[in-house]
Amino acid sequence: MIEGRRLYRETNFGLIGKLWNISWLYVLLLCALAGVGYAALYSAGGGSPEPYAARHILRFALGLVLMLSIALVDIRFIARLAWPIYGLSIVMLVLVARIGHVGKGAQRWIELGGLQLQPSEMAKIALVLALAAWFHRASWERMGNPLFLIVPIVTVLLPVGLILKEPNLGTAVICGMVGMSVFFAAGVRWWKFALVLLPLPLLGRFVYAHLHDYQRARIDTFLNPESDPLGAGYNIIQSKIALGSGGMWGKGYLQGTQGHLNFLPEKQTDFIFTMMGEEFGFVGGLALMGLLMLIILGGMLIAIRCRHQFGRLVALGISFNFFMYVFVNIAMVMGAIPVGGVPLPLVSHGGSAMITVMVGFGILMSCYVHRDVAFAARDEA
Repeated sequence: MIEGRRLYRETNFGLIGKLWNISWLYVLLLCALAGVGYAALYSAGGGSPEPYAARHILRFALGLVLMLSIALVDIRFIARLAWPIYGLSIVMLVLVARIGHVGKGAQRWIELGGLQLQPSEMAKIALVLALAAWFHRASWERMGNPLFLIVPIVTVLLPVGLILKEPNLGTAVICGMVGMSVFFAAGVRWWKFALVLLPLPLLGRFVYAHLHDYQRARIDTFLNPESDPLGAGYNIIQSKIALGSGGMWGKGYLQGTQGHLNFLPEKQTDFIFTMMGEEFGFVGGLALMGLLMLIILGGMLIAIRCRHQFGRLVALGISFNFFMYVFVNIAMVMGAIPVGGVPLPLVSHGGSAMITVMVGFGILMSCYVHRDVAFAARDEA
């Protein structure tokens, strides 16, 4: 019976068979998270679907169609496109430097047909695909050869460097860590990571001296936000006040004072978790984090179930990218790390991050649908 089901998955790749193989429970979790985002943005809009919540749910609906469409694409075809997609992402990052849109002191967006895109977000997905394609056919003998790692290291450093130039320090760090997660999952030895990370503390002062003024202000504010309570420290101070005022159970839906009286900055984007913490309290915040963790763990389970290395690496890389979104955003609003412009995925208002996340989940779901397909064997070195 089990062998029959396995053979069915391997041979029946018609449209109905692929739709049957989609993890609809995982799709339901994503819909639940987007629903939480709608409720939060409805509150951020002052109890109205405009201007945030209506756009949010429309974008998610379009993203859901895109995700399911990508899920039906054979993962082997996606693997063949991995390097072209990576190359396109690098071209878009170069275009940002030349014709990009400047916002809040940084040049991070490009206009395409009236739609603003942030290529640095898509570059993280492209990086995962390229690294997975590189490591997929690598034997353990080749993995032990340091020269074999030159190409993937350059593959990581190139987008990181271009993102730093925008400047976008937070996304560049996340991009580098996502790349490292694929290295680790592929089996690169821990001591090689140590060699790379060892000089970083020594370079800290040099890097700090060459940061932009607003980046240094974020670090200084993180260390001592009360030093400039009405300037650089205002955001994080108000965020802590809102979280603390929520208490255990919160003030109630649509009853948050910090958010609705506009003391809380960027409540629809970066500080959406803070607004929810004020209205639903510590319990509500834990419930949201539980939902986010289910999605992350679900992605990791998909990676474990893949029979081919490419799918495993892609699923782990995309899951880790989602985790970094969540960790950085929540840690930021709690004051655990410096403030940066990282949204809470499928909850915060924003189109570029929404599309990127849904494309990533589409590729993740393709890994699940095609988890038993026969990939080319690893090279024998």
